[in-house]
Amino acid sequence: MFRLMLVICALCAFVPKYALSQGVLTFEGGPIPAKVEGMYVSGLNHLKATQNENGSWQDTRGSQPGIVGLAVLAVMAHGDDPNNGPYAKMVEKGIGYILKSQRSDNGYIGSSMYNHGFATLALAEAYGMLDNEKIGPALEKAVGLILSSQARNPRGGWRYSPESKDADTTVSGAQVVALFAARNAGLSIPDEAFEKALKYYRETQSPDGGFGYTSADHSSPPRSAIGTLVFALAKEKDSREFKAGLKYLAQTDGSMQSSYRQYFMYYVAQTLFHGDMRKWRKWNKTNVKYLKQAQNDDGSWPDAQGAAFGTATSLLSLALNYRYLPIYER
Repeated sequence: MFRLMLVICALCAFVPKYALSQGVLTFEGGPIPAKVEGMYVSGLNHLKATQNENGSWQDTRGSQPGIVGLAVLAVMAHGDDPNNGPYAKMVEKGIGYILKSQRSDNGYIGSSMYNHGFATLALAEAYGMLDNEKIGPALEKAVGLILSSQARNPRGGWRYSPESKDADTTVSGAQVVALFAARNAGLSIPDEAFEKALKYYRETQSPDGGFGYTSADHSSPPRSAIGTLVFALAKEKDSREFKAGLKYLAQTDGSMQSSYRQYFMYYVAQTLFHGDMRKWRKWNKTNVKYLKQAQNDDGSWPDAQGAAFGTATSLLSLALNYRYLPIYER
């Protein structure tokens, strides 16, 4: 029933110029492979079993609200009811932790804009799904901080602090995706915010089609997956920037070689899904095989940032097999 409700919610989404939704959540192909479902449930069970009572995780980065947000997203991306399903308590505690991590004066969540962006994304996807009246006001404050931070930034992007005057493509990506999710949830986000962000990403795209970190130099697979996804979500799939980014990603083996493997997997899954279903299916098959081999016996995936991050991002790289979150609509 809950999964049907998500489809109905997608039909009611607010659809302005830079909207995410292009129709209901549409499935491509047959049922979810048993291998994928088994991996996913095992990963969720690990997160559930290792979550602290306060909603965080006790590992390298598990106390950061952004990582808590990614773990919450992994539950909702599986289509589980966040109010009454098997992981409802996990979602409740995770959202509660994010809400308690938010500053009351300016809406800032955590101690970096990385955390703020991912936590805001979790609030946006939970808004209207989770029975918690505190989410709406918190989401509005969080979005307000993203917009005010961009307004102060001469480059039209974001960096580690809300007061930063410079920008980078990774931090900016987290904010842009959060803004798209918030608009899809019904919040009023000015077109100007997206236009300024796209202008910044055009300035950071390298001649090879990839995206650099703070400039057009030294493109890399993880940053290129983020930059290309931004144009996909902006419905700019016919643009030169999107096509060049997609071509760059098709020519790289970054999914298996990048030092930021988990981060790359999380973004490139979405980018290829939006850009080319044939390429996504091919990449997804390789990703499933890799994750099957890399998953620990306890259901987790290792990562230098901790098991909570490694597990959440691995699950989210598989989430396009399910396609329940509004952010995953094509």
